[in-house]
Amino acid sequence: MAETLGLYFGKSQPRFEDTRLLTGRGRYVDDIQPPRCLHAAILRTPHVHAKISSIDTSTARALEGVELVLTAEDLGGLAAPLPLLVPHPTLKNPRTPTPLAVGKVRYEGEPVAVVVAEDRYTAEDAAELIQVDYDPLPPVTDLEDALDEDGPLVHEDTGSNVAADFLQVVGDPDKAFSDADVVVSKRFVVDRGASIPMEGRGVLAEWNGRDRKLQIHVSTQAPVPLRAGLAQMLGLPEHDVRLVAPDVGGGFGPKAIIFYPEEILIPYCSMQLDRPVKWIEDRREHFLASTQERVQIHDAEIAFMKDGTLLGVRDDFLMDAGAYVPYGLIVGIVTSTTLPGPYRVRNYRSRLRSIYTNRITVTPYRGAGRPHAVFVIEKLFDEAARALEMDPLELRETNLIQPDEFPWDMQMIYQDTSDVIYDSGNYPACQRTAAEAVGYRQFQEIDRAAYRKEGRYVGIGVANYVEGTGIGPYEGAKVYVEPTGDVFVGTGSGATGQGAETTFAQIAAEALGVGPERIRVATSDTDKFHWGVGNYASRTAVVTGSAVHKAATKVRAMMAKVAAEELEADSDSLVFEEGSVYVEGSPSKKLTFQDVARLANPLRGNLPSDFVPGLEATEFHVPKTASYSSGTHAAIVEVDPSRCDIKVLKYVIVHDCGNMINPMVVDGQVKGGLAQGMGGAFFEKLVYDEDSGALLTTSLMDYCVPTASEVPEPEVHHLITPSPMNPLGVKGCGEGGTIPAPTVIAQAVQDALSELGIQIDSIPLSPGVLHDLLTAARATEA
Repeated sequence: MAETLGLYFGKSQPRFEDTRLLTGRGRYVDDIQPPRCLHAAILRTPHVHAKISSIDTSTARALEGVELVLTAEDLGGLAAPLPLLVPHPTLKNPRTPTPLAVGKVRYEGEPVAVVVAEDRYTAEDAAELIQVDYDPLPPVTDLEDALDEDGPLVHEDTGSNVAADFLQVVGDPDKAFSDADVVVSKRFVVDRGASIPMEGRGVLAEWNGRDRKLQIHVSTQAPVPLRAGLAQMLGLPEHDVRLVAPDVGGGFGPKAIIFYPEEILIPYCSMQLDRPVKWIEDRREHFLASTQERVQIHDAEIAFMKDGTLLGVRDDFLMDAGAYVPYGLIVGIVTSTTLPGPYRVRNYRSRLRSIYTNRITVTPYRGAGRPHAVFVIEKLFDEAARALEMDPLELRETNLIQPDEFPWDMQMIYQDTSDVIYDSGNYPACQRTAAEAVGYRQFQEIDRAAYRKEGRYVGIGVANYVEGTGIGPYEGAKVYVEPTGDVFVGTGSGATGQGAETTFAQIAAEALGVGPERIRVATSDTDKFHWGVGNYASRTAVVTGSAVHKAATKVRAMMAKVAAEELEADSDSLVFEEGSVYVEGSPSKKLTFQDVARLANPLRGNLPSDFVPGLEATEFHVPKTASYSSGTHAAIVEVDPSRCDIKVLKYVIVHDCGNMINPMVVDGQVKGGLAQGMGGAFFEKLVYDEDSGALLTTSLMDYCVPTASEVPEPEVHHLITPSPMNPLGVKGCGEGGTIPAPTVIAQAVQDALSELGIQIDSIPLSPGVLHDLLTAARATEA
């Protein structure tokens, strides 16, 4: 697949959706106010781990304005465990949550009861009137303590807190280490964080008892699978359930295919009352009840020959799964398969143990296990470079996979069960471009000493990464030419602010030869298109975009057949341009798209028996393997030891996502990803009470999210190595800004404070953590 640049494909243009989103005309779940709508509140347990002795709802039911109060006992068969979404053969007795807790609570915030009332205030008041007697149990919060065979269990019937033990081995890592001249071993810790979308989760369900139809509006990334699952659980035919995801104020993974309790409870309540019911997550609930990610502990080591040749990597890591494992081992598998990065790792051993704890379930969050992997491998390279007395970038370049070595088979299995095979890239060019742009040599040879003479602590960091994107199983799209000559594109993939409406329009416009402004794109509505998987894992442009391209190309062929007959010409001689079709060399004699649509749907005449009216095609794209984006981040950071603060002086991103559909949208995704990466680097950390395990950071007053003042304006460079895995040559770009950012900041901060002997082996940093490191370093020096 060669680099592609067309009339519409590959061009920067403003996003169509911004007209409404930036003028306050967006439509989110809470904006929808059907008549007679009731409101729900969820009673959540304040305990981390406890048995439920009894629940008394009588006082809550008697409160004026309350319409319904439900506990697990009231749900009947619906109180069963929710689906295991991603099975894995190493999962031992996997446990998934029930819509409401049955007999025991296993994390703070787990739903115990739901209250429906005339307004949210009454529902909240009634929830507080429910009397629940708990018998507290010892909490399981520390990953290493959870391995104690005599310690408390999250699930007593599993016999162990180890949910899974998964080993992947490539080559002969033990021999590689025995042959090595230099071995570096380190422990690395990545702590837990929340996704913090602008819009929390929300569900609005409207049951029509007369027609027995259910309409649900949900803030979700995966409308089609959610519709299918809800229909099955509620005992309804899929065609009687319509699920719509209107504008979604950020998804970032925790709004993907999860099956949250509220997504089952609110439709069920609407069906019981035959009235619309709405629930909107508040910010405290988001911290307690929306899935999270990041916690891993890695004991890793790397082996080199004395000339810098990489021999092997071994990694044994623990992953906090939370109280349940509906998403299986996805996050850990992504970490283990991402850790080798862009390097020639021919000998590799990765052992993943997924551990049950008394915390909210872990599912993918932007980056999805990759920031952990990059942190481990890049920090190992830095430590090895010091041991080998080599420049860190020279050591990396010596071991980078070269452009002529693709496809590169990693000999591992990826999250979607396909082989990990890097499809394309130019890793050395990414690193060199980043090093030159950030002024790496200038800093190392001149600037560092100059800063120290001024009494300033300034350091530099560089990190490479490879990101698996565009995974299966499939996505589909329908393209239809309206009688007006305008074009409709429908997909089942969700849109969460990434510019899908614009980029899909550009893809279809390129295939059809009509301006993107004449194309209307509908996503996230199961009545518009009822097959699909969802918007996650940087797969929308790759998989859904390819389906749009295929469907639009098929419609173009249909139009060519109709127009050729009318124009008495060969279809290969036709030109599609600006919404018209004409014979090459004769633009004055043309048919508009409206003309062709009319001809394709004749109202009279002798038609062949195999005639199909209209100009409509539905196509699907099934990727054989993932496509792999890559890049390099570099930063120069100044540390203020007196204020325990950092300032990013320069930040460079070099990014390769293959062919770019809309470079402006790609830049927006990369910069938005950097904002979340900065959060994971220096700010966002969930803090728990050491004794009770209760979450202490449950508001934005104590959970620090970076603002515009803390997020640097990066210098972005694009390299393009098109992917051969799809017809567009594209790769995903949604997470590339996030994945290496924490590593780069940690590297630069450690470099700035190197003369103090400070080692940074855990992320995120924070002013508090930095203060402790500086205090310890000063005490050691004294």
